[in-house]
Amino acid sequence: MTFAYDNHALDLRSDADFFFLLTGSYLRITGRHLVQDGQGLDWLYNDAPFVVLAHNTEPDPRFIYANRTAQNCFEYSWDEFITLPSRLSAEQPDRAERQRLLDAVTRDGFVDNGRGVRVAKSRRRFWVDNFTVWQLIDEAGKLLGQAAIFSSWRDA
Repeated sequence: MTFAYDNHALDLRSDADFFFLLTGSYLRITGRHLVQDGQGLDWLYNDAPFVVLAHNTEPDPRFIYANRTAQNCFEYSWDEFITLPSRLSAEQPDRAERQRLLDAVTRDGFVDNGRGVRVAKSRRRFWVDNFTVWQLIDEAGKLLGQAAIFSSWRDA
């Protein structure tokens, strides 16, 4: 199935196809499960104790998914997140390093143990350690975006 994740009105919070893209591509690329048995799309969005973010493939990629933990961490509501270019998750001086990381993900499929400074809506800066970023690739091999997870952060 092909998705058009450039539609700002698309609500992926409870979209089963997107959930399977997110979890399926993570498993195919990293060899690990993003969720355990019994943990479905509602759990991932509402209750997961880790941040899950995804952006699309636009020239200036825009967030298309941010679970509640991500919203709390970055201080953006769902409606704010899904209109936000993902580059704005880092301050200007940190964007070059972020782009190098995303280029490595494009080249290698995923990156583990990433580390970097990110910025919240309030301009609060925080360190993220041990994050994973991977390509969102459907079963037909079509690139649909990139996603990231991390479970801990601390103020910078």
